[in-house]
This record gives sequence, C-alpha cells and structure tokens, in this order.
Amino acid sequence: MSSGKKIKIGINGFGRIGRLVARVALQSDEVELVGINDPFITTDYMIYMFKYDSVHGQWKHHDLKLKDSKTLLFGDKPVTVFGVRNPEEIPWGETGADFVVESTGVFTDKDKAAAHLKGGAKKVVISAPSKDAPMFVVGLHH
Repeated sequence: MSSGKKIKIGINGFGRIGRLVARVALQSDEVELVGINDPFITTDYMIYMFKYDSVHGQWKHHDLKLKDSKTLLFGDKPVTVFGVRNPEEIPWGETGADFVVESTGVFTDKDKAAAHLKGGAKKVVISAPSKDAPMFVVGLHH
C-alpha cells in the first residue's frame, strides 16, 4: 500500500474460510486482523482449529494463545474475539475494523450483510455467492 496504513479487518465466522482469511492477514504487511466473531465455538477451539488445520497444516509462524476471555494473542498481536449471533450487535467499531469478511455463509444478501455496518464496520466482503451483491473475481475483475 502506498500510504503505509494497514487495512484493518474483522472476520465473522471462523470456519474454513474465516481461518484461511486470518492466516493470509497475519502474514501480510498490508492487512491487520483486529477482530473475530463466532458465536458457535469457544476460544480454546478457535486456537486448536487455527493451529492444527487439517487442510493447510500446522501454523508455525508465531505462537497463538488466549490472553483473556475476549482476546487471542497471535504472537504479541492482540485480536478481539466476540461470540455474537446478530451481526448488527457485533461492536466492530470498537476494534477499528475497516472491512468485515462475512464468512458464515448465512448473511449473503446485501441487507443481511449490511447489518455489520450498524456495528461500526465500514465495508463488508461476502465470501459466498450472493443473489444481490456485486461479485468480484480476482483475475477477471481485478
């Protein structure tokens, strides 16, 4: 990035896609992971699934541990964790998230995904096909 400012992202849904987005973000000089929301898994299980991914292998870049009940430490980088079901109630603004990656597969239309904006996100990227949101394919629209 030319400005030197990192893009701050939050991830809603820490399944296969959410974990892959986290891996890429944590290895990027241009992206900063600031928040993760998943109401269906514990922080201990988040750590386990991230460290020992059955497809992408074991995470070996830096240590991952629980700082407290609402914070994961990726190395020395704190990432806020939420367990909120309703996207408009996730306090993305508190994390400073510029973008939220909607990777639950549930909030795939524009109105449902836009609920993240009420929580303070500036933009939402839907990781699954959407019936009414624009779709961009790297290499085709990039």
